[in-house]
Formats: sequence, C-alpha cells, structure tokens
Amino acid sequence: MEFDSDGFQSFASSRHSTRDFLPTPVHDDLIEAIIADGLAAPSWSNTRPIRVAVAKGDVRDRLSEEFLSRWEAIKGARDSLFGKLKAVLKRKGLPTSNWVITRPYHKDLVERSKNQGKEFFTHIGVDREDKEARNKSWARNYDFFGAPVELFIFTHKSLGRYSASDAGLFMQNLILSAHSKGLGTCPQGAVAVWEDAVRKEFEISKNYSLLCGISLGYPSDGKINSFKANRPTPAEIILPLKQ
Repeated sequence: MEFDSDGFQSFASSRHSTRDFLPTPVHDDLIEAIIADGLAAPSWSNTRPIRVAVAKGDVRDRLSEEFLSRWEAIKGARDSLFGKLKAVLKRKGLPTSNWVITRPYHKDLVERSKNQGKEFFTHIGVDREDKEARNKSWARNYDFFGAPVELFIFTHKSLGRYSASDAGLFMQNLILSAHSKGLGTCPQGAVAVWEDAVRKEFEISKNYSLLCGISLGYPSDGKINSFKANRPTPAEIILPLKQ
C-alpha cells in the first residue's frame, strides 16, 4: 500500500494539544475505534502492557470534582513556604502516586519548559506574576479542559520503561487517529498524581500504575486552541559522532 509521505508530514504536524473542548458527546464506537488504532502500534514482545480507563458522564464528573477539590487544597503550595506547610498539615491534595511531575525539570530540560510556559501564557494573555490567573489555568487540567471524555492510561509495573515505551507508541497512534476524525486531545501528566481517585471508579489490577491521562473531545474555537508549541528541528536532537 502506497502513502503520500508529504501528506503525512502535513497531517502529523497539524496536530496540537487541545485545551478547550465542546461539550458534544463522543460516541462509544468512536472511542473504541481510536483505541483500536492505538493498538496497531508495536509492543514489547506483543505483551500490550497497557490498560485504559474511559471516564465519561457521571464518572468523568465525579473525578473532575474530586481532582478540583484536591487541587484547591494544594495550590498554595506552589506559591510559598506557608502554602507548603499548610498542605503538609492538611494532607489533602498531596500526591498519592506519581510524584515525578511535581519535581523541577533537570537543567538539561528546563529551558524548553520555561520557554513553553512563557509563550503559552503570553498567548492566552496571562501575566507571569498573576498567580491567581496561572493557578486558574492549571486548574483546567482537572476539569479536563471541558472535554466530555478522559482516558486514563495505566501501564504494567513489571516492565518499567518498556511499558512506558509501549504506552507512548499506543498513545501517539490513538492521538493521530483522533485527529483524523476531527477530535482533539491533550495528554496530561497532571492527573497522574492522584491514582487512588481513579481506582475508586474502575477495576484496576494492583500490577498496573497510572502513567497519564488524555482529554478527548471536539475542539472549541477558543483562542487557546490556536497556540502552537515551538518544536525542535531534527538537527537539535540528532547526536553527533564522537571526534
């Protein structure tokens, strides 16, 4: 089967994260179709060490309400020592699973992250010093940006990084499939800090852990969805030979 390689490059590069969704429902058969496309990705010895929790309707709303409640309890910890102390004393809102996303980026990675933040907040008109507006923007993660569906991606603990590798391949196929069908997505590490909340809603083996979430739905026409991340060129990531 022949494909238009130029067409694929244009299609793949047109995908971007959606951060504001319409409330329009996504039909079950469409959700299943993009998951099936995700499963067309390669896998470590075909083990498929991935499970997907599909949150919609009342389940989606309960999880959003719980996440927002926890975020409200912890958000001050980002701003001051007093906020951190208050969070520790209250306990509510502290990460119960994936602590990695709460840590500062390594010096090798921090520059791109800072530039992304600066460009994003400039695009949506939020001042760097406006903590309230920045917190409000972050809180949108826990409303899943208004998406009617949130997919929670779990990976098998026994394979470690290879489970994560398989999940990445699966997710990229799924995300491009959704894009081809007029749907928007936003991969979210932010939801991985409270795995226990998701476990209360779904039957999940203890052998699996929450890697991330993906907001799924139809994009709105909001300005935030016109933001395009600054992507590196191939030359920036291809390693040179030793001299």
